[in-house]
Amino acid sequence: MGPNPGSAEQPITKTGFVALVGRPNAGKSTLLNLLIGQKVAAVSDKPQTTRNRILGIRNEGNAQFVFVDTPGIHRPGYRMNERMMETVYEAVKDVDVVVHLVDASERFGKGEQYALDLLKRAEIPVILALNKIDLINKGKLLPMMQFFSEQKDYSAIVPMSALTGESVDRLLDEIGRLLPAGAFLYPPEYVTDQQERFIVAEIVREKVLTHTREELPYATAVRI
Repeated sequence: MGPNPGSAEQPITKTGFVALVGRPNAGKSTLLNLLIGQKVAAVSDKPQTTRNRILGIRNEGNAQFVFVDTPGIHRPGYRMNERMMETVYEAVKDVDVVVHLVDASERFGKGEQYALDLLKRAEIPVILALNKIDLINKGKLLPMMQFFSEQKDYSAIVPMSALTGESVDRLLDEIGRLLPAGAFLYPPEYVTDQQERFIVAEIVREKVLTHTREELPYATAVRI
């Protein structure tokens, strides 16, 4: 029996979880806020601004991207840092795609090597996003891309800027190519799994982190 010409074929939908991982201050929260068009994660120049696992949801055509913002990868030295690193490890195990954000304006060092070694163990596709290219001489990009391609077999390498939005569409295309087929997990109007109280608290905490120095920001908790 042939297809019914009067029935419209339903497009195949794709959906999946995408972890944004990288060193502290690589731009993960800035990218998340840009991708979903709303501030849900605090952003500052302080390391470990992100303490919790935050979901951001974006619908693009027949694809639903569920982004997971994670704390910055670093060697844990304190109990709170250990808990944050556990959050990162769990996120990498439980998602469909990982986006490894690297601050292209910083020199490669032991901290970045630690993050790279962690991601080498990932058994899922990993995309390298060389962030903050608006801060560097573009002539440095090709050698940098060559260096990282020799360290790990990335599914794609995308130079981009979460601040200006440069090449973020290309990053989305590369992620979408790797998402598995499946029904949307969240209604179209959802942008995050966090309640309004959490978002307000994150905005307040961002202001505290921006306007204070030394140890006070890290001892700060905001309750709404």
